[in-house]
Parts: sequence; C-alpha cells; structure tokens
Amino acid sequence: MQITPAMIKELREKTGAGIMDCKEALTASDGGMDEAIDFLRKKGLQAAAKRAARSTQEGVIGSYIHGGGRLGVLVEVNCETDFVARTEDFQDLVHDLAMQVAAANPLYLTRADIPEETVTKERYIYEEQAKTSGRPPQAVPKIVEGRLEKYFQEVCLLDQPFVKDPSLTIQELIKAKIAKTGENITVRRFVRFQLGESA
Repeated sequence: MQITPAMIKELREKTGAGIMDCKEALTASDGGMDEAIDFLRKKGLQAAAKRAARSTQEGVIGSYIHGGGRLGVLVEVNCETDFVARTEDFQDLVHDLAMQVAAANPLYLTRADIPEETVTKERYIYEEQAKTSGRPPQAVPKIVEGRLEKYFQEVCLLDQPFVKDPSLTIQELIKAKIAKTGENITVRRFVRFQLGESA
C-alpha cells in the first residue's frame, strides 16, 4: 500500500512520533492506522526500557489544589534535561500525577517502599481470610497472591490505574511519556495534605 504524506501527518498528530518513525510504522502495518499506533507504542516501550538507567537530575515540582483548598498535593518528577522539563507534555504528566495522588491517595511510590512488616501483616490477614472462606486449602496461596496484588494496586502510585484512563497504570503512563520525549522520567517523591488530617 502507498504511504501518503497525509497518512504520516495524521499518525504524527495522533502520537507525536517523528516522521521517519511514523513512516516505518505505517509501512510495517500496511497503512493500518490502529496497527501503526500499536507498532509505535511497542517500539516506544522497548526504548523506554533502554532509557531506565539514565540519570534524571532535571524536572519540576508540580502542585494540585482541590476542594477549595481543603486538599493539596506536591509531586517531584525528574527527567534528563531542562528542555524536556519545560515541554507541555512533561508539564501535563506532572499535573496528571499530582491529580492522581489527590484522587487515589497512594501511600507509597513503589512496592519496594512498603515496609516488609506491612507486607507480612497483609499477607497474614489474607491467609486467615482465605482459610475461613471455605475454599480448598490448595487455593489459599493463589487467593493470597491475588489479594496482595490488589493491595499493591491500591497503595503504590506506580501500580495504580490512572484515574483518567483506568486501562493504563501510572507506570505505563510514564513509560508512554518516556517513549514520546526520548528521555528517562522518574517520580522522585510526593506528599498529600488534607485539611485537619494529623501527620
């Protein structure tokens, strides 16, 4: 199939990818727009994995205030260069992450940040619940792992479903931005304040 400049332009507008990447994706997908988008996403995720080791010293601290000043969030998001930190894409990501923290109230950034004793305690509770649920004993470990996974998705920012698009996790959202900007992006820290809440 003939790949036209109009097709390349349409794909660029939808994805923000470069001209040559769009042409390659359209050629590989025989002109199919949805397939080309999938091709670019896969390529971008592979590139994001390669960039994960790069140092992130630049970035911004973003804020989100909600409910007439009754709830506020600060989040530090880092990237490799000041140039990317000033882009609209990066600023949008920082705003989305601050809004995510406000809406979903994560307690930790990653699973690795959860104290070992907390995970052990949660595992014990789920084991006891599974044992008294009347399910066969051989099903208990699978039930426990499933509930632990759900717990991680609730309390870890990077594991949470994105509030604007629950088909994506926050980690996948960040990886998509890494693919688009061409730089490694990391969330360094966040804090959420709610009026009247004790520290």
